[in-house]
Amino acid sequence: MKFTTRNLLVLLLGAALGVSISLVTTVFAQREEARSALPLDELRTFTEIFGKIKSDYVEPVEDKALLENAIRGMLSGLDPHSSYLDAEEFKDLQAGTTGEFGGLGLEVGMEDGFVKVIAPIDDTPASRGGIQAGDLIIRLDDTPVQGMPLNEAVKLMRGPAGTSITLTIIRKGEEKPLKFTLTRAVIKTKSVKAQTLEPGFGYVRVSQFQSQTGDNLVEAVKKLRQENSGKLKGMVLDLRNNPGGVLNAAVAVSDAFLENGLIVYTEGRIKDSQLKYSATSDDVLKGAPLVVLVNGGSASASEIVAGALQDHKRAVVMGGKTFGKGSVQTILPMTNETALKLTTARYYTPNGRSIQAEGIVPDIVLADVKLTVTEKSDVEPLKEADLKRHLSNGKINGDKLELDAVPAAGADKGKEPLISTDYQLYEALNLLKGLTTLQTRN
Repeated sequence: MKFTTRNLLVLLLGAALGVSISLVTTVFAQREEARSALPLDELRTFTEIFGKIKSDYVEPVEDKALLENAIRGMLSGLDPHSSYLDAEEFKDLQAGTTGEFGGLGLEVGMEDGFVKVIAPIDDTPASRGGIQAGDLIIRLDDTPVQGMPLNEAVKLMRGPAGTSITLTIIRKGEEKPLKFTLTRAVIKTKSVKAQTLEPGFGYVRVSQFQSQTGDNLVEAVKKLRQENSGKLKGMVLDLRNNPGGVLNAAVAVSDAFLENGLIVYTEGRIKDSQLKYSATSDDVLKGAPLVVLVNGGSASASEIVAGALQDHKRAVVMGGKTFGKGSVQTILPMTNETALKLTTARYYTPNGRSIQAEGIVPDIVLADVKLTVTEKSDVEPLKEADLKRHLSNGKINGDKLELDAVPAAGADKGKEPLISTDYQLYEALNLLKGLTTLQTRN
C-alpha cells in the first residue's frame, strides 16, 4: 500500500482524534470522580435550606451568621471536644494555655445537653465557691443550659472581673439542685505548688498543664530537696481535679521522673497525628518512691502522666478512677483569625492502653472522704496494753514498755490533722513511708 499525502493526512487526523477522545474521556472521568466524592444531594439540601431561611425566616439573618452556625453544628455533631473558635474565643484559648484569662476558673464539657464540670481550677472563684468535679450546670443566671452550644455557655460564664453569675447545678447525692453565686475574676493560675509534708517527704500539686509546668515542677522539686538537707525520701504528686492542658507539659512532667522509654503515643488518620514521645535521662527524684494522686476530675494530660508512670512502674497511682479524656485536639488557625479545634487522634499509654472513655484505674483505690476528729472523751479507748495477759513488745525499760510513738501526719500543735483535712493525702504519705522503708531494706 502506498502512502499518499491524503492517506497520511487521514492517519494523522485519526491519531489526533484518538488523542482528543482519550483526553476528553480522562477529563470526564476525573470530573465524575470528583462528583462522586462530593455529597451532592446533601449539599443541594443544604443550599435549599439556606435559601429558605434567607427568604422565609421571621427576621433577616446575615449570611455570615448562618454559615458560622452551620459550621458550629457540623463540629458539635462529631464529639464534645471539637469546636469552631471565633476570633475572641481563639484569643481566650491562647491566653488560657499561658496561665491568665478571665472568668470563673472552670474546665467544662458537655453531657446529655448540660454543661459538666470536669474540674474547678485551684484558687479560682469556682474552687473557692464550692463547685466540684462532676457537677452538672443546668442554668446560668436565669438562662437554661440544656441544648445550648458549649461555646455559648462558656461565653455566658465569662465577663468583666467583679461581676457575678449564679450557677444552678445538679450534684450526685443531692436531692435538689444547688445554687452558687460566683464573682468573676481575672484568673491567674500558678500551675505548680510545693511543700514539705514531713521531714524528707515532699508534696507537689499540679493544678493545670501550662507551657512552663514542666520547668516549674523541676524547680519545685529542687527547692524541696534544699528544704530537706539535700535529700528527698519520697514525694506525692497531686493531680486530683487537674483537667489537663498542654500535651508537651504532660510529657515534660512524666520525663522528669523517667530515665528512658516511651511516655505516650498518639494514633489518628493523618500522618501528622501519629506521634511518639520518649523520656530522656535523669530522674529528679533519683529513684525515690513516688505516689501519684488522681480522681474523677483528673483528665487528659493528667491521665497521660499517671498512665506513663504506672506503666513504667515508676509510681504508685492512688485515689479514684480518672475522667477518661484520651483524645487529641489540634488547633487549626484559619485565615480570618478564627480557628478549628478538631479531634485528630487518641492517646495511648506506653503499654498500648487507650485512655479514651476508659481512664486510668489506680493501683490503690481510695474513696474521696473527709474524716472528722472528735473531741477527746473522758473515757480513754481500750488499747492492746489494757488487755490482761497482753503480749509485750520485748523492749523493757524498768517496769514500763517503751512504744515507738509515731505522730499523725500534720498533727502539729494548732493545726488540724492531715487525716481530717485530706484523707487521701494522709494515706499517700503513709504509703510513701512504707515504700521508703522497703527501699532502704533492699
